[in-house]
Amino acid sequence: MRQSGISLIPSISKTTGSYLRESGSSKMFSATQFINCRQCIKGTLVNTPLTIVSSGLIIPNSPLPPNTEKVDLKDAIISPGFLELQTNGALGFHFAHYSEPETYQAGVRKLARYLPTTGVTGFYPTIPTVSPEVFQGALPFLKPQDAPDSASVLGAHVEGPFLAPSKKGAHDAKHMHIPESVSLESIYGKENLESSIRVLTLAPELPGAIGHIETLTKKYGVHVSMGHSAASHQEGLEGLKAGANLITHTFNAMNPLHHREPGLPGLISDPSPPYFSIIADSIHLHPRIVGIAYRSSPSNCILITDSIELSGLPDGIHPGHAQIPFNQLKEGNKVTIEGTDTLIGTCIGLDECVRNLMAWAEIPVERAVRCVTENVANAMGLKDRGTLDIGKRGDFVVLNETGEVKETWVLGRRVSGRA
Repeated sequence: MRQSGISLIPSISKTTGSYLRESGSSKMFSATQFINCRQCIKGTLVNTPLTIVSSGLIIPNSPLPPNTEKVDLKDAIISPGFLELQTNGALGFHFAHYSEPETYQAGVRKLARYLPTTGVTGFYPTIPTVSPEVFQGALPFLKPQDAPDSASVLGAHVEGPFLAPSKKGAHDAKHMHIPESVSLESIYGKENLESSIRVLTLAPELPGAIGHIETLTKKYGVHVSMGHSAASHQEGLEGLKAGANLITHTFNAMNPLHHREPGLPGLISDPSPPYFSIIADSIHLHPRIVGIAYRSSPSNCILITDSIELSGLPDGIHPGHAQIPFNQLKEGNKVTIEGTDTLIGTCIGLDECVRNLMAWAEIPVERAVRCVTENVANAMGLKDRGTLDIGKRGDFVVLNETGEVKETWVLGRRVSGRA
């Protein structure tokens, strides 16, 4: 199976000296050491500096390279950069709205620059159910990639078209397919399966779904998440056995937890649970459900926004589009069809999800951030990020005690926050 993630920067050995020797003359290197800070490490706060070499990687705190600059963080909390597993768009741009390459690429770049304001340093652009032509037009531009002063694009999350019609939510039913009736390659394109797609949401109970899960995981190295599904608990277990390792926005767009038939939600308390995402916005889930889900398996819980294109825009009436051909009313994080109570989606930021989890599960920030950092990295097999360990990317977020993002740094460079 291929390794998920991006290999755009060199690996680092376990000591500063050996790293500099392997990389050439130490005169070529400088570093920044962040002092007076408390690192979020495995759910605890540890008072220790963080040192990042000029290439952007975390190195040991001693010995230091020449010309090391020290930055005093004044007892702030630092977390690994946040990782967003599911976002549909922001600032008026939606990843499903593909017309021509130049405009689409500009939209991806715009979001990559915007997301660090919410603490995000890596994200999975999400395309919901669209036609094969749109999938194959857009996906080549969602390959894993880095850009200066931006969050990393970690590859695409495709949510559909293999979803249960009874649990379609806002997805376009006319583009949905039964897995046994169509090949993966005809929907997404073989090259996109190999190079762009990193996670795929499907309903495991559909005819042919198990075969698709096996092909995706074994042939293409794509992570499979179960969602938009009417699956029973047993069908969920069969999906896991076939290779799925995630559940998409747990409790939403699936059969509810029932005392005689727990469905997909029942999997989160299994002895070996899958990773599961939740939308902690009080719109999709009641705060008490968020707390219950987190406490069922803190190391498998992942916060997502599933945000739509109105994120980052002011409240008010906004025009619809091909998928939602009605005016949209944005009120805070909630978006509905104008004149109705029909929910379109949420505009919450991942940093706000963290703060909500802190309040609703009654946990400190150092525990909550695991659900947007190392849990995501573990679920997706990311080796270069998700923790502040030596050798990882120098992507981190400066926080206060209440989880508010003060600064975001990517590869040791500040990309958002106070100068």
